[in-house]
Amino acid sequence: MKYITIIIPLLGCIAFSSYAQQAQLNAKPPLSFTLQDCINYAYEHQDTVKNANLDVKSAEYKVRETTGIGLPQISGTASFQDYLKTPSIIFPDFISGPVYGILNGQHVVDSLTNKVISATPPKSNAPPQSVSLYQKYNTNLGVTLNQIIFDGSYLVGLKASKTYKQLYERSYVRSKIDAKVNVTKAYYQVLVSNEQLRLLDVDLNQLKQQVDQTEAQNQQGFVEKIDVERIRVQYNNLITTRENTINLLVLNYEMLKFQMGMPVNDEIILKDKLEDVGLNNNITDGGDTSFYHKRIEYNLFETNLELNRLDLQRKKTQYLPTLSAVFNAADLFQNNSISQLYSLNYPSSYVGLNLNIPIFSGGQRINQVRESKINVEKSQNDLDNLKNAITLQANAARITYLNSLKSLENQKQNQQLAQEVLRVTKIKYQQGVGSSIEVTQAETDLETANNKYIQSLYDALVSKVDLDKAYGRIN
Repeated sequence: MKYITIIIPLLGCIAFSSYAQQAQLNAKPPLSFTLQDCINYAYEHQDTVKNANLDVKSAEYKVRETTGIGLPQISGTASFQDYLKTPSIIFPDFISGPVYGILNGQHVVDSLTNKVISATPPKSNAPPQSVSLYQKYNTNLGVTLNQIIFDGSYLVGLKASKTYKQLYERSYVRSKIDAKVNVTKAYYQVLVSNEQLRLLDVDLNQLKQQVDQTEAQNQQGFVEKIDVERIRVQYNNLITTRENTINLLVLNYEMLKFQMGMPVNDEIILKDKLEDVGLNNNITDGGDTSFYHKRIEYNLFETNLELNRLDLQRKKTQYLPTLSAVFNAADLFQNNSISQLYSLNYPSSYVGLNLNIPIFSGGQRINQVRESKINVEKSQNDLDNLKNAITLQANAARITYLNSLKSLENQKQNQQLAQEVLRVTKIKYQQGVGSSIEVTQAETDLETANNKYIQSLYDALVSKVDLDKAYGRIN
C-alpha cells in the first residue's frame, strides 16, 4: 500500500509530462513577419478582402450571363395527355342539305308522294351534331429556338456588364488599400509599444539603482527614511506602468493579427524596427493637382457615373424596335390505344420573325429617361464634390503630418533635456547640494517626456500613413 501511494503520483507526473511534451510539439512555432509580410497575409486571409475578391468572380459570371442573352436560346417541351373524356365540338346539321340536293338532282321520287324529292330538306328539330377531334392518348414533343437579331437594350446591357465588373474590381482594390492601411497602423502601434517598453525598462534600471543607492545611504545615516520611501513609491508606480504597457502590448499584437485575418491566439514576431520607418518631408507629388485620379474612391465614383450614363442609354433604346427570329419543330402522337400511341406521328415545324415596335406606353418611357438624366446629373455632382473633398483631405493630412513631425522633434528634444536634467540632479543630490524631491521630480519629468515622445512618435507614423492614403500613394 505504501508503494502504491508513491507510484500513482509518479505515474501521474509522467503522464502529465508526456502530455505537456506532446502539446509543445503540436504547438505552432511563432512566425516572423515584416510589415509587407503582414500586408500580403491580410490580402489572402482578411475576410473583407476575400469577400471583395469573391464579388469580382461573381461579376465575371454576371458578364457571362448577360452575354448569354444574345446567344441562341433553345428550349424543349414534352407533354402527355390521357383524356378520361375527350372534348367535343358542336356542329350544326350540315349533312341533310347536301343529301337532299343530290337526290333532287337525280330526280329521285318520294314513294309516299310520288313526287321528286325537294332540294330543301323539311324543317326538323334535329339536335346539332357532337364531334370529337381528339384521340384518348396524346403526346407532343417539340423544340423551340429563339435568336435576338436586334435589341438596343441588350447591346447597352452588354457594355454595362463590363462596367459593372469594373466596379467590383475597384471595390476589391479599395478593400486591399483599407486592409493595408489598417495593418500598417496596427504594426506601427506594436513597434511603438515595444519602444515604450524599452524606455520603461531603461528608466526602471536607473530607478532601481537609485533605490538601492538611497537605501544604502539611509542605512549609513546620510539620507532620511522619507527619501527612501519617496523614491520607492515612484519605483512601484513605474513597475505598475510597465505591467500595464505589457498588457496593452499583448492587445496590440492581437489587434494586428485581427487586421491581418490571423487567429489572435497565434504567435508572431515582428522583423521590422522603428528605424526602418522613414519619416521625411515628402509631402506632395511635385505640385500634381490631379492626384485625386489616383484615389480609388474617385475611380469608384467615376465607374458609378458611367453606369448611370449607360442606364440612360438603355432607357433611350426602349424607343427602338426589337427583332428576333424563331424556329419551332414538334411531333404530335395521337391514338385511342396506348400501345399504338407512337405508331404514327404528325410532325410540324415553322420559322418566323418577331418584330416589336413600341408606339405608346402612356408616357412611361419618357419619364424613365428623365429620371435617368437626373441620376446622371447627381452622380456628376457627387464626383465634383468628391474631388473637392479629396483636395481638402489631402491638405488636412499634409498639415497634420507637418505638425506631427514638429511635435515629434520637439518631444525628442524634451526627452533629451529631461534626461540631462535627471543626470545633473542626481549628481547634485549625491554631492549633498540637492534634495531627493528634485530627483523625484526629475524622474517624473523624464517619464512624462518619454510618454509624450511615444505618443508623438505614434501620431507621426499614423499621420504618414494617412498622408500617403490622401495622396493616393497606397496601391
